[in-house]
Amino acid sequence: MNPKLVELDIVDLANEGKAVAHLDGKVVFLKGGLPGERVLAEITRRKPRYNEGVVREILKKSDKRIAAQCVHFEKCGGCTWQDLAYASQLDFKRKYVVDCIERIGGLEEVRVGDIVPSKDVFFYRNKMEFSFHADDNAAFILGLHRRGHFDEIFNVDNCLLQSELSNRLVAWFRKYATEENIPVYDVIEHVGYLRFLMIREGKNTGQTMVNIVTNYGDFPDEKKLIEKMSAEIPEVTTVVHNQNGKKSNVAFGEIEKVLLGPGYIEETLSELKFRIRANSFFQTNPRQAEVLYKTAFDLLQPGAADRLLDLYCGTGSIGILASRRVAEVAGVELVGEAVRAARENAAFNKIENISFYEGDVKDFLNQTEVDKNNFNIICIDPPRAGLHPKAVKRLALLKPEKILYISCNPATFARDAAALVEAGYRLPEVIPVDMFPHTTHVELTGVFYAR
Repeated sequence: MNPKLVELDIVDLANEGKAVAHLDGKVVFLKGGLPGERVLAEITRRKPRYNEGVVREILKKSDKRIAAQCVHFEKCGGCTWQDLAYASQLDFKRKYVVDCIERIGGLEEVRVGDIVPSKDVFFYRNKMEFSFHADDNAAFILGLHRRGHFDEIFNVDNCLLQSELSNRLVAWFRKYATEENIPVYDVIEHVGYLRFLMIREGKNTGQTMVNIVTNYGDFPDEKKLIEKMSAEIPEVTTVVHNQNGKKSNVAFGEIEKVLLGPGYIEETLSELKFRIRANSFFQTNPRQAEVLYKTAFDLLQPGAADRLLDLYCGTGSIGILASRRVAEVAGVELVGEAVRAARENAAFNKIENISFYEGDVKDFLNQTEVDKNNFNIICIDPPRAGLHPKAVKRLALLKPEKILYISCNPATFARDAAALVEAGYRLPEVIPVDMFPHTTHVELTGVFYAR
């Protein structure tokens, strides 16, 4: 039986890019469709306060709709907004930030500045993870996830996110692994070998890393692999093999072996150079990361006498960049490998007024040494979950003059902002920054001032 379709007018876009319509007095969240469009939709789920559905046909197109440039757009789970004009993407991202600040944070006096667009809207990523897969006919696949399906992978021919070199590497490795008959890992049965192909690039240095993530065991005929890759794609500067035998399907290795080159690539941010290893975190859009950090520092206005505590510091990029503007920096990070990378990058840039500590932020803030050091500025760049409630309370007790907050999740930022304002801080302004064009993600930064 054919599903019953209803005509709906799309009036807005919600978080995660879902289209918003109304039916029988209830909101309907739809997959597909843009504001200003009239569509035929199937209601797939009914809930007490709202319904969910899927657009099956567009009867009237929006003037914001454009032709997606990627050949994989209809099936890929990546660039979900590639059919929305970039100027409109920016408008909806800023609107989402405003909604979070006002609705979740209850902070109607905060000014939300103009969103800062990305310099590059295609080929901006410095890191891509491609998955290996074998379909029902045992055909070899190396590519990306189908939209909404964790266990379905399609072959990528021409992704517009990283580089043409990246596309060449994917095609080359797919051909090599097929010819060498190297078995693919099965995420359901947890057997097989090849799991991920990760490509990392230095956008400002031209260096390229290939990281092959497999199940346990040495890579078959490593010498042949390196000889062929070096001959056919000489732009590759280092090759790393990571072994991961855990059931969790992540491109992370427990055992690492360098097969070619130094085992890292280098990238520059604001004239400083950073070493990036296979399992290191680094901003995925490095050219826009420079813009994000400059925007944050312009708001913060740090001085030469300031002492800055950098929480959730990762591999140290924010603290290292800030070290040139302040008297002293201390960074705190839970992941040991990130702390080691941060120390390496500080030494690499000959920065002596910075130190790094491994530990949980909420526990570190409870140490008496934090009080003794008397940091007058605290910088926080937490994961998407935002600050732990205990960390918020401890921040307020430390009473820094300024708190610089950089966030990748406007919703948790708004929640934390409300708590900091209640604790005695004021937040005059936030500025959204677009780090990931054609996706629904948006970052923002703001400075809290002690009253």
